[in-house]
Amino acid sequence: MPWALGVAVFLLSMASASGSMGVESTLPVPVLVAIAAASGAAAVVGRRSLWPLVAVGAVAYVWLVIWPAAVVGSYYAGTRLSRRDLWLHVGGMIVVFALGGFVSHLHGGYQALVAGTLANVLVMGGAMLGLPLVAGLWVRARRQVLDAARERSEQLLREQILRANQARGQERTRIAREMHDVVAHRVSLMVLHAGALEFGAPDARTAEAAALIRVTGREALTNLREVLGVLRSPDGPRGPQPTLADLDRLLDQTRALGIVVNRHDEGDARPLSPTLERTAYHVVQEALTNVHKHAGNVETEVFVRYRPVELEVIVRNRASAGTDGDLPGSGWGLIGLRERVELVGGRLEAGPRDDDGFQVLARIPTA
Repeated sequence: MPWALGVAVFLLSMASASGSMGVESTLPVPVLVAIAAASGAAAVVGRRSLWPLVAVGAVAYVWLVIWPAAVVGSYYAGTRLSRRDLWLHVGGMIVVFALGGFVSHLHGGYQALVAGTLANVLVMGGAMLGLPLVAGLWVRARRQVLDAARERSEQLLREQILRANQARGQERTRIAREMHDVVAHRVSLMVLHAGALEFGAPDARTAEAAALIRVTGREALTNLREVLGVLRSPDGPRGPQPTLADLDRLLDQTRALGIVVNRHDEGDARPLSPTLERTAYHVVQEALTNVHKHAGNVETEVFVRYRPVELEVIVRNRASAGTDGDLPGSGWGLIGLRERVELVGGRLEAGPRDDDGFQVLARIPTA
């Protein structure tokens, strides 16, 4: 764009010096070309520095009545100068047009007729100084209005986001409070009753089952507190989260319920990000929970396969006798688990097998 403006000023300056759009000059053509080129170059740099353009425009007009550089300079003055500098520019340009009229009057001939009379000086001053200046002031005012509207819009957007975050935080706090009042209280009662049953159990098997319920209930309370911490603070959990290092403890708890669980690790084990390991852990946890609820005490295989670019977790159980195909696969737990896996870019497949068993397969990318 600046180069296009420079070319336009050069061509208009040549047209003015040749007489087609101004007063014909008797100077040699190379001199006129040099003056027009200086005017065009000043117009190019006028976006960064205004005063060279004003100086070239003043000299060209006073000497040869070449007006394009002066017009562009007045426009730029309207768009950029402060009030004080703007008045200085207006005063300087009035002096330039008055001096140009005096020089043209002394020159005589056609130049004196065009730019040397008082009426023509006023007309040309208004056309070449006033109109471009007003246009520049209008452009600057429009820009300021648009900038103010844009800033106001951005401020409103920031306020809207802040209000939404505040509302979200209040809702999270409310949900956490309700969960604590309802769920945590009842789980605490369950743990207390299990502890009482453990100490007053009539036989060792009942005491062992009560102890398992008590320990599991305490872990459930710990997990619930972590969830409540997440709800209260959007920064994330504050306590340690389970990873694949805790998988054996999860399998031991499942075995204590009477389920035969076999773990198989394949590939070269390597450290993964905590988020990926937590996701893999929850895949196994939810799958084993579904086995216990829907299939009973059936033998279950857990596979942890370290692939080059992904971690593959499989939980596969055999069909239970007398369940008539009552296998997991339609509960909310698997729906939430699929969303959890997809959040890390993975894919979850869950469904019955050919031998009437059930399989949960998660592929979690690691690269």
